[in-house]
Amino acid sequence: MKVSGTIFREYDIRGIVGDDLTVDVVRAVGRAYASRMREMTGSDALRITVGHDNRPSSPELARAMCAGLNASGADVILIDTVPTPTLYFADREFGTDGGIQITGSHNPSEYNGIKMVAGGGSLYGEAIQDLRRRIEADQYLDGAGTTERREILERYVEAVSSAVELPAPIKVVLDCGNGTGSVVAREALEAAGIEVVPLYCESDGSFPNHHPDPTVDENLVDLISLVRETGAAMGIGLDGDADRIGAVDENGTIVRGDHLLLLYALDILKTRPGVEVVFDVKCSKALPEMIEAAGGVPVMWRTGHSLIKERMKAGGSPVAGEMSGHICLADRWIGVDDAIYDAARLAELVAKSGKPLSSLAAAIPSYPSTPEIRVDCPEEEKFDIVARTVDHYRASYDVIDIDGARVLFEDGWALIRASNTQPVIVCRFEADTPESLRRIRDDVAGWLAEQGVTVPDLD
Repeated sequence: MKVSGTIFREYDIRGIVGDDLTVDVVRAVGRAYASRMREMTGSDALRITVGHDNRPSSPELARAMCAGLNASGADVILIDTVPTPTLYFADREFGTDGGIQITGSHNPSEYNGIKMVAGGGSLYGEAIQDLRRRIEADQYLDGAGTTERREILERYVEAVSSAVELPAPIKVVLDCGNGTGSVVAREALEAAGIEVVPLYCESDGSFPNHHPDPTVDENLVDLISLVRETGAAMGIGLDGDADRIGAVDENGTIVRGDHLLLLYALDILKTRPGVEVVFDVKCSKALPEMIEAAGGVPVMWRTGHSLIKERMKAGGSPVAGEMSGHICLADRWIGVDDAIYDAARLAELVAKSGKPLSSLAAAIPSYPSTPEIRVDCPEEEKFDIVARTVDHYRASYDVIDIDGARVLFEDGWALIRASNTQPVIVCRFEADTPESLRRIRDDVAGWLAEQGVTVPDLD
């Protein structure tokens, strides 16, 4: 079977429904996944949990996935419409061999995709390419698995509420963006004792109010307004499948993902000194500075929620995450990116401190910085350009090359990395002063211009 290579990405499978992501393709992915798992485990008694988000196309694609898994000998527990972190939770609760979520995450409603876990870890990278090869070669094992439906949301709500220790009442505005978090997030937070002011918490996979991506400032406008109007202690935004969190303080000021991660880390380090805290290469230099000062071990790692979780597990870290809002807590939780549980823990953290979120965030140095700058670059050239960038800057500066080039200047840093999912080079800059920021940006932009890549001006 011929499939589009562009949908088989580093961390998941994702495409436009009916175009490159069809019912037949999803069924084939199910067959390839089950065949791979049976070969790797040596077992013919494979059990897989399957869930899906609330997009209009998701139920049909989930049925196709179940049919593919069954056809290659896997028994399926279907949990229907759930957030992605609830799928991870169910995989562990049921003791299944793996889990598959049909979700387009934060992409527009015409998209959908597949996120997979196996043996307690994410399926990514070469494993996803292996599925593609199996599909194109029609290389499947045959079988006759079954599918049964089970309920998980009540158990998930109970687990979230029992893993939060709220010392005082607190009011939170919750914006689900009409995404899949709508089916359970409000219930979970209220069960934990949090007063919830709901915003767009009606499940509607066409996303009628705003795009469900809380890392984009324009998607937070209504959340900010309602926080100010209601006097809530904070506002929480969830992405489309509720595995990424965004937050604003009681004044409506945005708290960025890397600063949120640091707040969790500093709180956990009070009772667990000496542990590792894992963060991706895009995060502020405030993280290693403050983690180390608080007695923790800062670990900078490659971007990608699958990679972050793998490194987190390897080092026994209780907290890890990315600037993008994928924040994983293994302290009282299951070590996955779960924005619903993250929200409950942030409310607990603020309530315990006796201080407003704005005060806690203000203790973190806020260096002049840019957001991610995504620059178009041909797929066949992007990795070569980044490799040359590493060599170029290493002649004069220290360079962290675990994921592209994080060039350490005396008064700031620059990141130049190739995206794993798009034909772009991603840049980010941070410095001690605005003047330093411009100088560093201009230096890197000049070098990349010689490589045929144009970085926009800071203005």
